Amino acid sequence: MSVAFEEAAGGRRRSVAPALVGPATILVVLVLVLPMAILFRYSLNQFVPGQFMVEAVTIANYVRFFTDIYYINVLWTTVQVAIACTVISLVLAFPVAYFLARTTSRFKSILVILAVFPLMVGNVVRAAGWMVVLGNDGVVNAVLRWIGLVEEPVKLLYTPTAVIIGIIAVVLPYMILTLQSVLEGIDYSVEEAALNLGAKPSTTFFRIVLPLAMPGVVAGTVLVFILCMNAYATPVLLGGPQFKMMAPALYDQIARSTNWPFGAALAFVLMATTLTLTIVSTTVMQRRMRR
Repeated sequence: MSVAFEEAAGGRRRSVAPALVGPATILVVLVLVLPMAILFRYSLNQFVPGQFMVEAVTIANYVRFFTDIYYINVLWTTVQVAIACTVISLVLAFPVAYFLARTTSRFKSILVILAVFPLMVGNVVRAAGWMVVLGNDGVVNAVLRWIGLVEEPVKLLYTPTAVIIGIIAVVLPYMILTLQSVLEGIDYSVEEAALNLGAKPSTTFFRIVLPLAMPGVVAGTVLVFILCMNAYATPVLLGGPQFKMMAPALYDQIARSTNWPFGAALAFVLMATTLTLTIVSTTVMQRRMRR
């Protein structure tokens, strides 16, 4: 009797599963897969000034990208900035996430809200704020001149450093939240046991805390790296017209030059590069985590 009941219940679960997965699958196809397929088709067309684009099946747009040193440098700059921002965000976020995970203060909820408060402000507004801080007449230069370290303003705005600072300010809350959620699941008694057995705090961190927190490190770095690779507003506002990353470059091709085929090719190169680097880095970190 029980066997028959279990088989009937299993049959019902199998019949319900497609009904639950189906709508989500259709939504993903319509919202994500179909537009990407159309964009890829655009990347194979030809651009003719005055005619928008001409139907074709050609890889000329991809050949143009990989044979133009300017766009190769733009891609390389994007990768460098994304890696730098990801690493710095991880280093800055880990202590904050650890403190939020371990604190027993009654103000913990307020501290978490303060950590994620930047997410409530748009990227453009945040970038504009950094322009005020880093400008020649901004807060940083005013302080440096007031304490006598410099006589002339230091050029901070419209530099790669300004772009890195601005992007880190955008992605840091994501890294903090991801790490905190994992660190809260680590039993503190494990660290106490290591310390009681004579391990130094640094040894406890590298041999106990960090390996146990690696799922959060992997998830946080992947999320932040993807966001950094696709940053648009911050590089435009803080980097100036001379500093180019992939997202502003492909926007220029589509919106200003109306060269949709080449802009679509840039979009797919950016997506492929991001996906490849994400898979490689995730694989390396997961292998280290298994060890």
